[in-house]
Amino acid sequence: MSTGPWRREAPRAESITRARTGLTRDLRGRQRRYLTAMLIRTACVVLMAVTWNRWPVLAVCALIGSVVIPYVAVVVAQAGWRQQRGARPALAWGPEDPTPRVVLEPTLVLPPEHDTTN
Repeated sequence: MSTGPWRREAPRAESITRARTGLTRDLRGRQRRYLTAMLIRTACVVLMAVTWNRWPVLAVCALIGSVVIPYVAVVVAQAGWRQQRGARPALAWGPEDPTPRVVLEPTLVLPPEHDTTN
């Protein structure tokens, strides 16, 4: 590691914000998780087709997995989104006794009259 004058020896400062990940990055991560779950489901269907006559117990387990995995994939994707939302910030309340508002009456503003007798 370089120890030049532009390198800091102290640890990096912590961020004061708790910003969520960007929507694009979050969507990409959810798509990857869903794609992975669907690939596992496809493997279960293939395993079921291959082992149906030879090992029926394994085939039935693969069938159950191929039925349950889509539901689990959707629930996990939605649960991940809710976790990232985090706690909602407290609402800012105004003063207990607000100042009374003044209601202004509408007025008609007329142009000044010109004297045409000169």
